[in-house]
Amino acid sequence: MPKITAPLKEQSWFIKKTGVLLLICFISVKVFSQTTQNRTRSFDSDWYFLKDSTIEAQKSELDHKSWRKLDLPHDWSIEDLPNQNQENVKGPFSKTSVGATATGYTVGGTGWYRKTFRISSSEKDKNVSVHFDGVYMESDVWLNGHHLGYHPNGYTPFDYDLTRYLSPAGQDNIMAVRVKNIGRNSRWYTGSGIYRHAWLNVTDAVHIAPMGISITTPEVSSAQAKTQIVTKINGLKGKNLPILLETILTGANGKIIARSQKKIDLSPSGQTENSQFITVVNPKKWSPETPFLYKAKIVLISGKNRIDSLTTQFGIRSISFDAKQGFVLNGKRVMLKGGCVHHDNGPLGAVAIDRAEERKVELLKANGFNAVRTSHNPPSTAFLDACDRLGLLVIDEAFDMWQRPKNPQDYHRFFDEYWQKDLEAMIVRDRNHPSVILWSIGNEINERADSSGLVITKKLADFAHQLDATRPVTEALCVFWEHPGKTWKDSDRAFALLDVGGYNYEWKNYESDHLRNPERIILGTETFAKEAFENWRMVEKHPYIIGDFVWTAMDYMGETAIGHTLYQPESEKDSTRAVLPWPWFNAWCGDMDLTGIKKPQSYYRDVVWRNQACTMAVHAPIAKGMKETVTNWGWPDEHQSWSWAGQEGQLFQVRVFSRSPLVRLELNGKLVGEKNMTDTSIVAVFTIPYQPGTLKATSYENGKVTGFFELVTAGKPTHLRLVADRSVLNADRNDLSYVTVEVVDDNGRVVPSATVPVSFEMSGAGTLAGIGSGNPTDLSSFQGTEKSTFNGRCMAIARPNGVSGSITLKAKTPGLKSAEVILTVK
Repeated sequence: MPKITAPLKEQSWFIKKTGVLLLICFISVKVFSQTTQNRTRSFDSDWYFLKDSTIEAQKSELDHKSWRKLDLPHDWSIEDLPNQNQENVKGPFSKTSVGATATGYTVGGTGWYRKTFRISSSEKDKNVSVHFDGVYMESDVWLNGHHLGYHPNGYTPFDYDLTRYLSPAGQDNIMAVRVKNIGRNSRWYTGSGIYRHAWLNVTDAVHIAPMGISITTPEVSSAQAKTQIVTKINGLKGKNLPILLETILTGANGKIIARSQKKIDLSPSGQTENSQFITVVNPKKWSPETPFLYKAKIVLISGKNRIDSLTTQFGIRSISFDAKQGFVLNGKRVMLKGGCVHHDNGPLGAVAIDRAEERKVELLKANGFNAVRTSHNPPSTAFLDACDRLGLLVIDEAFDMWQRPKNPQDYHRFFDEYWQKDLEAMIVRDRNHPSVILWSIGNEINERADSSGLVITKKLADFAHQLDATRPVTEALCVFWEHPGKTWKDSDRAFALLDVGGYNYEWKNYESDHLRNPERIILGTETFAKEAFENWRMVEKHPYIIGDFVWTAMDYMGETAIGHTLYQPESEKDSTRAVLPWPWFNAWCGDMDLTGIKKPQSYYRDVVWRNQACTMAVHAPIAKGMKETVTNWGWPDEHQSWSWAGQEGQLFQVRVFSRSPLVRLELNGKLVGEKNMTDTSIVAVFTIPYQPGTLKATSYENGKVTGFFELVTAGKPTHLRLVADRSVLNADRNDLSYVTVEVVDDNGRVVPSATVPVSFEMSGAGTLAGIGSGNPTDLSSFQGTEKSTFNGRCMAIARPNGVSGSITLKAKTPGLKSAEVILTVK
């Protein structure tokens, strides 16, 4: 297979004309992890915060000691609103929220952060800069009263050089950050504030430039991988300084596997870019199944002095995209089992604590996903690090709008001036992650196929190729609801400018579009859960369709109730409402709920993706004279439950999901019925009267059992049970333990009908970071000490306070036996 070696302009033409993006192999760099000495250090601790739009807190002389002290990451929109006095709601929600249903009735505003820090005497002649991974949104930063800059984008990283405005060593420096989340600026919950990590970089005048390392592999095989390491070095303007550039590669066991040294002269221009080629013998390739990561240590030496070094993680893998072979990873076709996710972390809000981001990836993997789309913005560094480490493929997305707005105060106001800077910030930061396989330049852009939009598409795609020639560019297109005169074929002009065509909810056009454009690579960038089988059949049938990304993999706040079901009189016209108002705050369209609990559509998807042979769901009873309507993003009111006290004799609909040719349903050991499955469906429907006991579905092929699924009636609730996802934690504010509270009977079975108030008490070496449930209409506090169960469960999140010891969490509810769990912190 030929390699991409043509200049970018030729390469772009080659991709468009052949429909093939050939062998792409590269290595990932994690710039901020495991740096040597104090070159890069956390800047998260000891900030002071005040929500106030009237003060001018950039002035150094202002006294902020009365403000609230906190650590980053921080999101004020998830916090309880003061003086809340509406319908006894004590939480972050307000009926007067300007975002209303779009942002889940949460509140933005203007907030100030201030931090005092010092530079030591050993650092007095160093270069010092600050790096923010994400601030929502419109941030201004001052140091000692000097304005450093303004950054409007709420999702892209940014840096400021502090050197010229620093106080002398040993004296206080005051950093002030103003954050404005004003007006209607989003279609989903964003959070507010410095919600991702911040770092301080301290270097010599000559140092590796921020985000200045890029490693690719122009050749890779089972025998060896030829790596190219490009390092940008910031030097002294006007001076030609000779240095030694050394790169050391190590395996997971710390053993050195390759080393390269090269003498170079730094350019008098102040910046030098240099390449090294290193061969890795018998490389262990990165994939979702084997996410193997190496380490690279890059060192700058002047004379006998080591003047800078970075130790980074990286992974080796090859990718290709082809209309005939599909998406190929390390020489093997991979079908993308994808889900879209927003960036919030449920009860924690938008805060990108490392463990919260890691857990999100763990949940996606555990529920069958091998890919994620970061809709509709760049994710945190911590999220991509987790994708690298755990093995999850990523579509990294830049924008939800360009010049035309979706909300009056959204990013369209800044697009013309800032798109290039923000796209570069995303790609340069993320280009070395092995998990990232595609750049997305937009989602459902209003002007996508208009003359202005086509010009923008080409600019964005060309710039993305210029920054990173190793990945294709996509964009998510949908039907032209805002342009009634246009037809789907008008999308062709936009697709022609993309390497991979992103389709939102248009699987019925896949085959006809292929006949018209046989070289087009197609990707289902958004699809409905209830059409999972139809979408996946297309992916399995046609290599030119490389994957399916459901909207959404996890519930999120905002776009309230787009996945709801609604009971209404049979005589009424079916409801077409896409969203429901207060008290809904949650989209309710995820395969998992807000706390990560698996929902019915995920059990269906297990069969669609062939991860389980047989599953089933029981529909809740529908009152006489009523009917159920389900939104496009929704799912019927089904449950994995056979506990329906008081419904004895009532007829229930049971759906069994299987790809096997025959399924049987039994109740308490007696055959209810059996059905033959067809090639066009994986659903068998049974109607049976409710009787407590064991409901069992079994699938068969050629007379042999291929799988089974059981639901057992729970008894009366007797006690609470606490289940911690991790019982041993690091003494680190970036660690968490998610503790699920379950209402159970004497036999330890969860009682799904139990809705009880649970009170929490935490003591020891940690704090209660958040509480929550999957209930999309529970407007109670995420940061209080009481939460009601939903479907028999709720959750508490423990966060270490930074010291060793233990954390004790107690949970109690009236009338049931309490529970306690002890977590070790070390």
